[in-house]
Amino acid sequence: MCGIAGLLSLGDKPVFEEEIQSMCDAMVHRGPDDAGYYVRDGIALGMRRLSIIDLSTGHQPVHNEDRSIWVVFNGEIYNFKSLRADLERQGHCFYTGTDTEVIVHLYEQYGERCVGKMRGMFAFAVWDERRKTLMLARDRLGIKPVFYTVVDGRLAFGSELKVLLQLREIERKLNWASVNHLFSAMCTSSSESIVEGVHKLKPGHILTASAKNRIRVSEYWDVVFDPDYGKSKQYFVERLRDLIEESVRLRLIADVPLGAFLSGGIDSSSVVATMARIGSGRVKTFSLGFAEQEFNELEYARQVSRKFETDHHELVVEPNVLDIID
Repeated sequence: MCGIAGLLSLGDKPVFEEEIQSMCDAMVHRGPDDAGYYVRDGIALGMRRLSIIDLSTGHQPVHNEDRSIWVVFNGEIYNFKSLRADLERQGHCFYTGTDTEVIVHLYEQYGERCVGKMRGMFAFAVWDERRKTLMLARDRLGIKPVFYTVVDGRLAFGSELKVLLQLREIERKLNWASVNHLFSAMCTSSSESIVEGVHKLKPGHILTASAKNRIRVSEYWDVVFDPDYGKSKQYFVERLRDLIEESVRLRLIADVPLGAFLSGGIDSSSVVATMARIGSGRVKTFSLGFAEQEFNELEYARQVSRKFETDHHELVVEPNVLDIID
């Protein structure tokens, strides 16, 4: 879990390095391993990094050969190795082993269409120095968050609300419609936050902004549901198994140890079973339980752990948990 932040002047108001540092300091918990900044006239990018891939040379922001394109990135691109190979065949040169740098060269090659080639969970910002244009993108299902607002002639964005609230220009005024939605539906809408004037970039969307052309938000992906009921039950069983295996295999690419959250339900159990079958070592699993037995499902997780001989870890949440949260 990393965090990104940025400021873009849409007029004459400048941006300052102290501002982007303050924004990033508000999300150290998202990325304790590293911090990085890019600040030029009218643009500031920042990030906090939790190292997953290429621990030694993965410092961000990442740039292209002539430093005309800069990227800050939160997430993982699961197919980055095949994308990198394609880009190298087209003449692109890499100086790191990160998936972040793949985004740099994908943007060079394909522009805004680069997001359609990525498989993963992501939120990233690209600054194109030649075009003086900022591009924000969010993954198809909105796994990684991006909040943004326009205030006092500047576009500000970040991985969390508190990042934007470091800016003095932003009023800490509740959006009561979103608060209502939060308590009635247990979530806010896909485009609004609980702070008035602060928006979420919707899943499957990109935002482009420049002082010349201002802001444009567009959709690059939406789910297409076209069921085919003519296939046999066995076909669907095998197809589902193949898709789960392909998905899990892609997500096992990392330079740090991996594990799985195991609830004992069918979803997490399927993931653990697949990891045990195709992985190279003993799977680490983690489960949460409750002291009140009517809410406790640890036994189901234990059954799955025993079945696949995982290195299992449990944490029981006690009723006084709120008292020990800082």
